[in-house]
Amino acid sequence: MSQDEISQEKLKWPINFKAQLQQVGIQIEVSSLSTMILWQIPAKYWRQFAELAQQNTLRWVAGWAEQQSPRYLVNALFEKQGLYLLLRTATPESKACLPSQASVYPAANRSERHSQDLLGIDFSDHPDNRPWLRHKAWGKNQYPLRDDFPLMGAANEITPADMDYQFVKARGSGVYEIPVGPVHAGIIEPGHFRFQAVGETILNLEERLGYVHKGIEKLAVNKTPEQLLRLAARVSGDSTVAHAWAACRAMEQAAEISIPECAAFIRGILLERERIANHLGDIGAICNDVGFAFAQMQFSRLRELCLRNNAHYFGHRLLMDCIVPGGVKNTLSDPDSQIMLAELKALKKELDEVLPALDLNSSLEDRLFTAGFLSEATAFAFGTVGYVGRASGQDFDVRRDAPYPPYDQLNFKVAIENQGDVASRVWIRVKEIFASIKLLQQMLEQLPDGEIITDWQRPVENSEAVGIVEGWRGEIVTYVRFNKANQITRFYPRDPSVINWPVLEKIVLNNIVPDFPVCNKSLNGSYSGHDL
Repeated sequence: MSQDEISQEKLKWPINFKAQLQQVGIQIEVSSLSTMILWQIPAKYWRQFAELAQQNTLRWVAGWAEQQSPRYLVNALFEKQGLYLLLRTATPESKACLPSQASVYPAANRSERHSQDLLGIDFSDHPDNRPWLRHKAWGKNQYPLRDDFPLMGAANEITPADMDYQFVKARGSGVYEIPVGPVHAGIIEPGHFRFQAVGETILNLEERLGYVHKGIEKLAVNKTPEQLLRLAARVSGDSTVAHAWAACRAMEQAAEISIPECAAFIRGILLERERIANHLGDIGAICNDVGFAFAQMQFSRLRELCLRNNAHYFGHRLLMDCIVPGGVKNTLSDPDSQIMLAELKALKKELDEVLPALDLNSSLEDRLFTAGFLSEATAFAFGTVGYVGRASGQDFDVRRDAPYPPYDQLNFKVAIENQGDVASRVWIRVKEIFASIKLLQQMLEQLPDGEIITDWQRPVENSEAVGIVEGWRGEIVTYVRFNKANQITRFYPRDPSVINWPVLEKIVLNNIVPDFPVCNKSLNGSYSGHDL
């Protein structure tokens, strides 16, 4: 099937879905937004749309809102078969209220609470409207994303302790509670986990995040494209390439510019190197959480070699600020391309030697197999993405299903597992490393000559776009809107962790308390990417 035929096939479901919506009386204003469909509907149909979308197996992807006085614009992004649909409605500032989509799509829960806490939008019939990001850093009637709230806030000498969050309680014979965090014994970021258990068996887990809320969305206002890119690259430091690329894709679409082919290939090389390094580190850390120090040392060593080579090729171990608006900062010389090809060959050889130590280790198998089970049904219901979703049968990858340069010119197989346990989340990472090695080899062999940056073109006022990239954790979604002075008026980056964090509460159920660390590490959500 040709690309044109595939595109026509994808367009069938929006046509059929639109007819179904109109049949039940939902009024739709249809337009387009760069590479996706934009539908605007009256606020009263917000929840009904979600119910029909779920019946038509659309995946809920992201939600965000913005103030445009005298109203708020509220957005929800959906996806099916690699085609994205942006749904939008408006609600007046004087009575900002919408029917909640969270009882239909669990993935919408925390995004709606995010908009509730930062803008004051009420989502009626929400299944859990407790404050999410409000950790006493601002007053009850203050909303940091509103235009009248100052960037620096109103600082108190000491922020009051957040003592009154109403955690779910479990009672019964032998039930006890274990609070963990938010400060942990290590260098990881803060997050609180509240367990109820009987003996060593976990009955319930509840997360409390938001402790590293940095005001990213407010900081972005009035930034130039270059300034926004530096901010986006620091949303989650281990995904600096992916977040920078998603922000660039959004800004470049809003400005209606195309980057040079060589720049697209270099971006792909950067992203796959970021993917490999993080997967190597994760595999070692998962093994270390169950006492297999040998694997932790070997995979940490391989990750360190990868990072040192990053510094050699591109000047930064973590590849920060290698992507710029309109292209990339540097290309690869022919000698460095050959060195990288040799490096990839050596990495594959080392993995072939080290991986049998994992595969044949019965003690490791006892700790990883069946632990932290996430069923395909639960993974689908929560819209999980990346290695978490693909380890539970969710066959979706932006690089293949909504391809962008250079991936639209490359061949690769998306790795899928369906056992849904910690072991699957280890092996999906292994398979993705090998897939990335093959992708890098293709990109290095096909790397074109030519320019690596194109001149920036100032977007017209109110230009907006959504950029989507497959980061190493999964699908990253970034929304931007410009004013007439080439400055950002709204920036929303949705890290994969926003979608994946909630399923941690599901995968630990009926596991033993000592298995929580390895279950958590197998998901490895970003606190920073979640908290914004």
